[in-house]
Amino acid sequence: MRKRQVVVRRKEPARSTTTIRSVRYGECQRNHAASVGGYVVDGCREFMASGDEGTSGALTCAACGCHRNFHRKEIETEVVSECSSPHNSSNRT
Repeated sequence: MRKRQVVVRRKEPARSTTTIRSVRYGECQRNHAASVGGYVVDGCREFMASGDEGTSGALTCAACGCHRNFHRKEIETEVVSECSSPHNSSNRT
């Protein structure tokens, strides 16, 4: 028996939308005792880049020395849309 895939497309009015994303890196989650079978984190509360954007220092935390990927990533997404109200038909002559 063959499976069929149905694709439904909706036509929606064009809207002017803008997506704003901000990324923040929180506490460090690196396990410093993984080599001995334990679990210990260093207590670093927030990622602070040790260099300017575009350099290798931008990926290293100034507080704990860990790579940025060890820090919890928090993404905030805000969608802003501009919708116009439908035209009023009672004003027609």
